Amino acid sequence: MVLDLSQVRGDLIAEVGGKAAGLGELMAGGLPAPPGVVVTTDAYRRVADAAGLPALIAAGGDGLAARARERLLAAPVPPDVEQAVTAAYARLSAAVTHGKKGSVPVAVRSSATAEDLPFASFAGQQDTYLDVTGPREVLDAVRRCWASLWTDRAVAYREANGVGHAGVALAVVVQAMVDAQVAGVMFTANPVTGRRHEAVIDAAPGLGEAVVSGAVNPDRFVADTRTGEIRERRPGDRPPARGLPGVAEGSGGLCLTDAQVRELTALGARAEAHFGAPQDTEWAIGPDGALWLTQSRPITTLYPLPESRGAGLRVYFSVNVVQGVMGPLTPLGLAAFKLIGSGAAAAIGRPPANPRQGPPAMAVAGERLWLDLTVPLRSRAGRAILPRILQVGEARAVALVRELTADPRLSVVHASRRPLLRTAVRAARRLRVPAKVAWALFRPERALAYTRKLGEDLDARLRLPGTATPADRLRHAERMLGGAFPGIVSVMPMALTGYGLYGLAAKLSGRSLAELQDVLRAVPHNPTTEMDLELWRLATRAEPEPFRREPVAELARRYRAGTLPPAAQRGIAAFLDVYGHRGVAEIDLGVPRWSEEPDHILGALANYLRPDLAAGGQAGHDPAAQFARGEAAARRAVAEAVAAARRRGRVRAAVVRFALGRARQLTGLRELPKFLLVKVLAGVRADLLKVGGHLVETGVLDAPRDVFFLNFAELEAAVAGTGRGLRETVAARREVHERERRRGHVPRIMLSDGTEPEAQLAGAAPDGAITGTPASAGTVTGTARVVLDPVGAHLEPGEILVCPSTDPGWTPLFLTAGGLVMEMGGAMSHGAVVAREYGIPAVVGVPDATRRIRSGERVTVNGAAGTVTAEG
Repeated sequence: MVLDLSQVRGDLIAEVGGKAAGLGELMAGGLPAPPGVVVTTDAYRRVADAAGLPALIAAGGDGLAARARERLLAAPVPPDVEQAVTAAYARLSAAVTHGKKGSVPVAVRSSATAEDLPFASFAGQQDTYLDVTGPREVLDAVRRCWASLWTDRAVAYREANGVGHAGVALAVVVQAMVDAQVAGVMFTANPVTGRRHEAVIDAAPGLGEAVVSGAVNPDRFVADTRTGEIRERRPGDRPPARGLPGVAEGSGGLCLTDAQVRELTALGARAEAHFGAPQDTEWAIGPDGALWLTQSRPITTLYPLPESRGAGLRVYFSVNVVQGVMGPLTPLGLAAFKLIGSGAAAAIGRPPANPRQGPPAMAVAGERLWLDLTVPLRSRAGRAILPRILQVGEARAVALVRELTADPRLSVVHASRRPLLRTAVRAARRLRVPAKVAWALFRPERALAYTRKLGEDLDARLRLPGTATPADRLRHAERMLGGAFPGIVSVMPMALTGYGLYGLAAKLSGRSLAELQDVLRAVPHNPTTEMDLELWRLATRAEPEPFRREPVAELARRYRAGTLPPAAQRGIAAFLDVYGHRGVAEIDLGVPRWSEEPDHILGALANYLRPDLAAGGQAGHDPAAQFARGEAAARRAVAEAVAAARRRGRVRAAVVRFALGRARQLTGLRELPKFLLVKVLAGVRADLLKVGGHLVETGVLDAPRDVFFLNFAELEAAVAGTGRGLRETVAARREVHERERRRGHVPRIMLSDGTEPEAQLAGAAPDGAITGTPASAGTVTGTARVVLDPVGAHLEPGEILVCPSTDPGWTPLFLTAGGLVMEMGGAMSHGAVVAREYGIPAVVGVPDATRRIRSGERVTVNGAAGTVTAEG
C-alpha cells in the first residue's frame, strides 16, 4: 500500500508509477534525493473500482475526463488506505525532524504508470501540490492527485500517444520539501539542438516550480557534462514575486556560482550514466548548500543516434526526409535498403563484406534510414559536389552543409581529388555511362527504347514459377534487391544529360533557369505524370455512380467483389495492372501497394467525380487540358530562348534549339528509376507475402504480413524450421514501429553527438513571409489545405496543398491543387518536377510549413520568388 522511496526500483513501475520509480533509482544510484514514500497504485485502483471507473472507461463517450474526475473526488477513501497514508506521513515527519514531534511540509506528486516512459514523458499531465502540511491535508492532496489522472490534458495526451485509459493507474509520491534557496531544471542533453553531453540548466531563486511552470524567466547556463566547461551564462529577468511562492525578488547577479554549475553538471552526468540515457531533471539547493535531485526522467524528444561505424564526429543525412516518408520503415523495408545499398557499393567497386549489413555509409536510427556524409564533407572534391547535388533534390540541406564546413571538427582531411576520380571512372565504366550519354545526345530514340527494354527485362526477372519453394522465394528476393541498382540507375545518365543540356541552353541564351522553367512543363516519358493523367482519363470514362454516394470502404469492397459498374470495374483493373505496384510511402517494402489496397485510388476517383469538380473539368480545367497548355507554354519558352540566343549568333541559336529539344525528350526519365525500383519492391513484396503465408500454415507466424517485422536471416531460419520466438519478436518490433509512427519530428541532418544543425540556423522570415526554394513559377492566392497523409484527403479545386513532402502516392491531389508548398525538396525533387509539369506554382523546402500555415488560411504562393505570404 505504501512503500519507502528507498525501497523502490524501476521494475516496480506498475506499482509505483514513473516518477517514484525514477526517484527510487536515483537513491539506488547514490544520488541525492529527498526522502519520501509512495502510495502505490493499489490504493488508486481500489478507489477507482469503488467509484465505478472501469465501467465508465468501457462505455467511453464525450466528457469521460470530467465524469471520471467527479467520481474519484466523491468516492470514499478506504479506512485502511487512510490509515496507511497517515502513518507513513508520520514516519516521514519523524525521520526529517530526527524524532521531534510535529508535521513537516511535503510535496505530494502524481506518479502515473504511463509516465516518464522512453517514448513519452507525460510531463506536467498530472498534478503536484507543494508545501502540504498535516495528515488531513496530505490525504486530500493524494485524492486530488488521483483525480488529476483524468484531467482533459492527461486524457488527450494518452490518446495522442496510443496509451489505453483502462491500463493506466496512479501512485502518489509524498516527499519531504527542500527549503530551496535556488532551484530549477537541468537537461543533460540540449533539448533544442539535440547535442548530447551538453547540460542546459535553468535556475531561479526559490522553488523550482516557478521555473517549471514558466512563471519566471530564469538564469540559463550551458555546460559540457564531460569536462565541466561552462559555455554560456545568461541572466534571466526576475521581477518582484507578485505572489508566487518561493520566488525571490530579482538581483543583478546570477543565482548560481560557477562551482555550483559544475557540481550540478557533474550530478547530471552521474544521473545520465545511471539511467543510460539523457535525463530531464529537477533540482534544488537547500539553505546549507546541499544539492538535491527532486526528479529525473528520460528526455523523450531527442532523436535517437545512429550507430556509428566510423571514428570522430559524423554527419548523417535522412533518406526518409528527402523521400518524403516521415514515418518509420518496417524492419524488412530497412533490410531491403541495406541490400540495395550493398548492390550500389558493389557497382562502384566497393562491395561490403556482408551485403545484409549494407555499406558503411548507411545507418539506421529511429527505424529510419540515414546516409553518412562525413567522407564527402571532409574532402575537397566532396565539398564542391555535395551542395550541387543537394541543391537539385533537397535545397534546405545546402545551407546546413555549408555551415558544417566551418566546423573545425569537420576540417578537410581528403585533399586529393584522385580517389573520387578513380571511383567515378570505375563506376562510369561499369554502368556504361559514355554510351548512355552518346545515345541521349545523338540517338534519343535508342535511349527511350533502352528504358522500355529495361522495364520488360525487370518484369521477366521478377517472375518466379508457381512451383518455387519459400526458400527459393527468399533467395530470389535477396538477388533482386542486391542486383537492382546497376540496371535501374543506368537510366540516370540519360536524364542527367537532358538536365545538363537544359543548363547549357540557359548559359548560351543568356536566360536564367527560372526564366526557362516553362521548357520543362508537360515533358513526355514521365511515368508519374502519365499515371496521373491516366487516372483522370479513367474518371472521365467511369460511371459517376456509385462514386458520388458510397463511402470509399464500400467502393473497395465492391471492386474486390467485381460488382462496380462495368466501365469503372474494367478501368480500375487496367489501371492497377500498370500502376498497382505503387503506393503511399512506397519505398518501404512493408507497405501495401495499391493493387492490395485500392482504397486510395478509389478515393481519388470519387473526388474527381464530384459534380462540382466534374463541371470544372468540362470548363477546360481538367489535367489533360492543363497538360496541353503546358506543352504550348514549353514551345513558346523554347522559341523565346532560341530568339534570345540568335541575337548572339546563329550557331548559338541552333545549339540552344537542339539542347532544349533533347532536354524535353529526356528529363522526364528522371522519375523512371524510382518507378522501376518500386516495381522491384512490389515484386519482392508479393514473393515475401507468399513466404509469410507458408509460415502461417506451419504455425510460425500469425499473419502473412508479419514477415515485414523480421529480417532475411530470421526468415531464412524460419523457413528452415530453426527459427524460435518469432511471434514475440514481431510483437516487440511492431510496438516500436507504432511508437515511432507517433514521433513528431525527424531531423534533416544530424551529427553523431545529437546536434541538429537546422535548429541552430533557424531564424525568422523577412517581413512575415515564409521563404523556401522556388520550384515552379507563377503566383496564386488561395485557401491553404494542410495535408499530412494523402490517404483519404482531397482538395477543393484551387486550394493550396501544404504538405511535408510528396511521393507518387500524393500526385493525384495535384490534379486539383492551385499551388503547392512543401517542407522538403529542391528544384528537381519529385513534387517540384510534377508541379512544373502541371503548371502549379510551387515553393519547396519551406521550414515547418505544415505548422506555420493553417488550413483555411488565405495564402499567396510565389513560385518564382520562393515565398509564401499570408493574406491580411
